[in-house]
Amino acid sequence: MKIVHIADTHLGLAQFQKVDPDTGMNLREKLIYDNFLASIDRIVALHPDVVVHAGDLFDQVRPKTMAYTTALEALGRLSGAGIPLVLIAGNHSMPKTRYTPSPFRVLEFHPADLHAAYRYRYEPVEIGECVFHLIPNMLRPEHYRQAYDQITPARGRYNVLVTHGLASSLVEKRLNTVAEHEIDTTMVSGGDWLDYVALGHYHGQVPVGERAWYSGSLEFLTYGEVDDTKGGLSIDLARRSVSHVPLPRTPMVDLGTIDAREVTPGEVPGLIRQRIDERSVSPLAMARVTLLFAGREHQRQVSTKDLDRERSHLLDLKVQVRVPGEHQAAGEPRDIRSIDFLAEFDKFLSGKNLDAAEMDRVRRAGREALSLALQGEEGEGGEGGAC
Repeated sequence: MKIVHIADTHLGLAQFQKVDPDTGMNLREKLIYDNFLASIDRIVALHPDVVVHAGDLFDQVRPKTMAYTTALEALGRLSGAGIPLVLIAGNHSMPKTRYTPSPFRVLEFHPADLHAAYRYRYEPVEIGECVFHLIPNMLRPEHYRQAYDQITPARGRYNVLVTHGLASSLVEKRLNTVAEHEIDTTMVSGGDWLDYVALGHYHGQVPVGERAWYSGSLEFLTYGEVDDTKGGLSIDLARRSVSHVPLPRTPMVDLGTIDAREVTPGEVPGLIRQRIDERSVSPLAMARVTLLFAGREHQRQVSTKDLDRERSHLLDLKVQVRVPGEHQAAGEPRDIRSIDFLAEFDKFLSGKNLDAAEMDRVRRAGREALSLALQGEEGEGGEGGAC
């Protein structure tokens, strides 16, 4: 039995300021839709028995209309080829409370052979020779182990675990996203009864156990992923073999470091353009370049407008600046949507000098107010920007 494992497609993600002239849509968002459907076509051509999506189909809990339309189109193409889809909810598309409707309820009205787990509980699904053990993104980290302990291995059949979260062995690679939960590596290391573990959430394609893999995201979603392997995985359960499946994506390149200490500010854009030409960078690529300046005054003499011509040739150009001797800030800027506000509130209270009764009263009142505010935020997703 053969399956294709993908994850973290983030349909609806919009970035940068470029607009598709034909549709008026954010160009980055449109490219993600187009590449996703092209990936589905390529997967159909492989004729797998099942496609497994390990979470974050959508980028937000209230998907945009085009995100829904694209997902429904993909379901139609898989259905036309007779290929079932097994899908779990990830942290980006899982409501923050049990009382907010899931976006996957809409997809279940499609006549395709779809098996979606999004109800904060373990759900087994039998397809052919295999039982898929589905654990979607949960409300709390300890709920993963509780769900895992409910699994009864199927004898005489293949057993595949599908879940979404950060394996504890990759804890140093946190994405700092909302409801990012750590999963005990012992759950995914796989006993003899597990034939494969399909993981979602981490955006690089890496193994975390003998038979446990992150397929990674289809697209480069931040510049921190520029060196990651992207695509899907093809798994032959009989042979217990795993192979990379290249899939369409928007290219991302690192142009390296340009030493601008001995040149005039007016020469900097030309050096960037030269580097772009040397690397034969696609016009729709995202590119990152690091400029080495002698000091901040030198840097300030290069205006953003001076780089407009270089930016016009790309989907995005991210310019990083380094000044020898200065401390460099690490990592990508944190998206406000990535904050677990309830956890941050608990952390804030832990530093206050309150007695036990007062602490409990303030915590309950504060968490209730935050929960109501978060539910209101979810209801305003609509067609707004994804970022």
